[in-house]
Amino acid sequence: MAARPSLQPELCFADAPPVARDVARGVTRLFFNQELFALCEVPLPNGRRADMMAIDPAGLITIVEIKVSRADLMGDCKWVEYLGYCDRFYWAVPAGFDLAPFELPGFQPQLCGLIVADRYDAAMVREAPLRKLAPARRKAETLRFARRAARRLVGDLDPALASFVQAG
Repeated sequence: MAARPSLQPELCFADAPPVARDVARGVTRLFFNQELFALCEVPLPNGRRADMMAIDPAGLITIVEIKVSRADLMGDCKWVEYLGYCDRFYWAVPAGFDLAPFELPGFQPQLCGLIVADRYDAAMVREAPLRKLAPARRKAETLRFARRAARRLVGDLDPALASFVQAG
């Protein structure tokens, strides 16, 4: 009998406020229903860390940046550095968040989707446009995604190895 792998909540937003974990959970559920499977806190080759990265059946990669406060959003100038590592980019925020800033030119709404989530579900407010990655980048990112997911599962299966896979 196969055991269902855990979602490893200790890896997902361990140092974030509970509302960020709730948003991640809601986004994960939305994506699951769309056949996208996500990992949280994914380091990128450029030194940045995506809050969530997901892959769909066609191999398209989605990155989600979670924001839980206006100050956090307004201070984020690094998000454009994620665009080179995904086919779609979304902002995800908790219910009740003021969505007006996402229409400002600095947040390039023509490049970004928008999701509102709570711990139980999420709603797509604005679909993200598709900007396909170059084939070589797609292959590299898909391989990194698969290896990272496998490393995290290894930590679930053998707790003695968990400390070696935490960073991945």
